[in-house]
Amino acid sequence: MEDSKQSNNIRNQFKNLVDIVKVNISDYFMFFALVIIMIIFTITTDGVFISSRNISNLINQMGYIAVLAVGMTLIIVIRHIELSVGYLAGFLGAFAAIAMTFWGWPVYAVIPVVMILGMLAGMLTATPVARLGVPAFVSTMAAGLIYRGALLLVTMGTGTIVIRDPVFNAIGNGFIPDLPLEGLLPGRHKLTLLIGLIAIILSIVTSIKNRKTKLSYNFSVPRTSLFILQLVLVSGLIGYVSWILSGYNGISWSLVILLLVVIVFQFITTKTPLGRHIYAVGGNPEAAELSGISVSKITYIVFAAMGLLSSLSGIMYASRLRSATTTAGLGFETDAIAAAFVGGVSAAGGVGTIIGSIIGALVMMSLTSGMNLMGIDISIQYIVRGAVLVLAVVFDRITRKDK
Repeated sequence: MEDSKQSNNIRNQFKNLVDIVKVNISDYFMFFALVIIMIIFTITTDGVFISSRNISNLINQMGYIAVLAVGMTLIIVIRHIELSVGYLAGFLGAFAAIAMTFWGWPVYAVIPVVMILGMLAGMLTATPVARLGVPAFVSTMAAGLIYRGALLLVTMGTGTIVIRDPVFNAIGNGFIPDLPLEGLLPGRHKLTLLIGLIAIILSIVTSIKNRKTKLSYNFSVPRTSLFILQLVLVSGLIGYVSWILSGYNGISWSLVILLLVVIVFQFITTKTPLGRHIYAVGGNPEAAELSGISVSKITYIVFAAMGLLSSLSGIMYASRLRSATTTAGLGFETDAIAAAFVGGVSAAGGVGTIIGSIIGALVMMSLTSGMNLMGIDISIQYIVRGAVLVLAVVFDRITRKDK
C-alpha cells in the first residue's frame, strides 16, 4: 500500500511537471535549446567551446548585438520593425572616432553626445511612422540608406579611423579589476566570483518575493519542490558561468554594460506603467488608444530607446575593433531581429521579453562561435542560422496560436 501511494505521488509530480512545461514551453524552450547547443559544441570541440577564454570572447562578441536586440524587442512588440539600426550604429561609432581622433574631444564628452544623437535619430525615424502612418519598414529602410551614405561620407577621406583612446577602447576589450587577494584562489578572478555569489543571492531573494506576490493574488505557481529545483538550477548556472569567466580575466566591461541595459529595460517593461503601455499598444493599438494611451507617444519613446541602444552598440563595436570602418554596422539589424525572434518575440506583436532576446542573441552567437571552432564553412553557417530563425518563428506560431 505504501509503495502504491509513493508511486502515485511520483506520477502526480511528473504530470504536474509536464503540465507546467506545456504551459510555459514557449517561454523556456530556448533555455533548453541553448543548453543543448552548448553541450553539442563542447563535445565536438573537445571542450574548447566551454573554455574560459572562448566564453569570454563569445560574450564580448555578443554584446553589441544583444544591446540592439533589447531595443528591437520593444520595436517588434509594438508591431514595427527597425532596419536602420545597423548603419546608425556604424555611423555613430564613426562619429565618436572622428570626435576623439580629429576634433580632440575627451571620451567623457563623446559618449553622452553620441547617445543623445542616437535618441534624436530614433525620434526622427519615428516621425513618419507616428504622425503620418508610414510603414516602419519603409521609414527605417530609408533612414538606413541615409546613415549608410553618411558613414561612407565621413570616412571617405580617411578610410578606417584608428581609435587610440585607452578608456574608450577598454569598453570593448577591458575587464573589471580584481580584488587584491593574491593568496586566495590563485588563477581565479575573485571579484567575478563575488559578483556571481551576490547574483545568486539576489536571484533567490527575488524569486521568493515574486512567488509570494503571486500567491497573495491567488495566481498559480509551481509546487514548492519544483520551485526549489528551479532555484537550484538557476543558481548553479550563475555559479558555473561565474566560475568559467573567473578563469580568464573575469567580467568584461562589455558584459557590465549589457547587464546594466538588461536590468534597466527589464525593470521598465515589467515594473512601470510605461512598460504596460508598450505591451498594451502591441497587443491592440486601437484598444490602447481608446483606453487613453497615446500610441504615437509610445512609438516615439520606443524608437528613441532603439536609437539610444544603437548608439551604445556603435560605441561598443568601435571600441572592440579599436577603429571605425566603412563597413561598420553591416548586418547588425538582421542579427538583432533574429535574436529577438529566436528569443520568443512574436511577429504579431504584444509578446516578448528582454531576457528572452538576450537568450536568443546568445543562441545565435553560440552557433556562430561553435561552428567557427569546428571549421564549418561560412556558407553553411548562414544556412544553419537561417534555419534556426525559421524554426523559432514557426515554433512561436504553433505554441501561441491557441493562446
